[in-house]
Amino acid sequence: MTAGLHKPRSTRVIVGLSGGVDSAVAAHRLLGLGYAVEALFMKNWEEDDDPGYCAAAADLADARGVAERLGIRLHTVNFATEYWDRVFESFLSEYRALRTPNPDVLCNREIKFAAFLDHALGLGADLIATGHYARVTRDAQGVRLRLCADPDKDQTYFLHLLDQSQLERALFPLHDLTKREVREIARGLGLANAEKKDSTGICFIGERRFRDFLARYLPREPGPIETAEGVAIGEHRGLAYYTIGQRQGLGIGGIHGGREAPWFVAAKDAERNTLVLVQDTHHPLLMSSGLHAARPHWIAGEPPQDPPFRCLARLRHRQPLQHCEVVEAGESGCRIRFDQPQRAVTPGQSVVLYRDDVCLGGAIIDAGWR
Repeated sequence: MTAGLHKPRSTRVIVGLSGGVDSAVAAHRLLGLGYAVEALFMKNWEEDDDPGYCAAAADLADARGVAERLGIRLHTVNFATEYWDRVFESFLSEYRALRTPNPDVLCNREIKFAAFLDHALGLGADLIATGHYARVTRDAQGVRLRLCADPDKDQTYFLHLLDQSQLERALFPLHDLTKREVREIARGLGLANAEKKDSTGICFIGERRFRDFLARYLPREPGPIETAEGVAIGEHRGLAYYTIGQRQGLGIGGIHGGREAPWFVAAKDAERNTLVLVQDTHHPLLMSSGLHAARPHWIAGEPPQDPPFRCLARLRHRQPLQHCEVVEAGESGCRIRFDQPQRAVTPGQSVVLYRDDVCLGGAIIDAGWR
């Protein structure tokens, strides 16, 4: 791993230590490079601490164990108010609008690289570091966010809203490692969390019965489920609880006289409070030749050139990069046309753009078009 433009021995770095194996190994690698390393554990959710979910107490205990094993100081901070105001309120607002947000994207911008960064600088840090799988390079043109060595773990999709000032202060020590290698390093260090399962679910909230969790904040508004031809086949629990392309949890069994094939959510008709399902994986209602997206963000501060221009796009984490053309790109939004039609273009999700291995930025999907 290279140290970039920073001189380790004169640089104080605070690592966001979550209690997981990735951030633990990130801290270890920075120590090996000679950085003056400390750690910070963030608690960001106080609505409950049920042990069946992502209990902050257990994660804090793991973080303390890692800090003790590595011999570094561990700070703690509570960002629950910031998380609620900057991330969770937006999350709920998007669901009320029948969109499907990605809270991890906003969480990175507002908490891990804003509230955490500000707090770390207040503690005297020069830089922050996290266990994200991503790479940063610095040159005369600024800071570039790039794909990491492990394509299965790359997290640039979730980091595309970061700007130059945030990335300038960030280190990603795992950029040249695979997850397998990270666990091997942790085993070699004798870390108790070497085999700890990767966190999933909502950022900082953890794994839950999602529909039940959402129902605590959004009212259930049941309505009809119909086929694309308008045939009633069931009842949904509330349009907000479903997402485009969803297959599981639809409550649709065998339909008398119908063919046996899985059902997929193809549309949400807000005016009639109706959920529309189709049975073909690549049904025309599920396919889009392009999309319109709002609130574009460019990591460099502006698009790489005036549109139209060619690049690559990703509509969801781990999706293979798709060839596309940015037809329009202005402050109000952008239009993107794909070389091959894309399945389940989902309003509220992010479309993230790349050139080669460089993440250019992204935008929030408004709608697909055929």
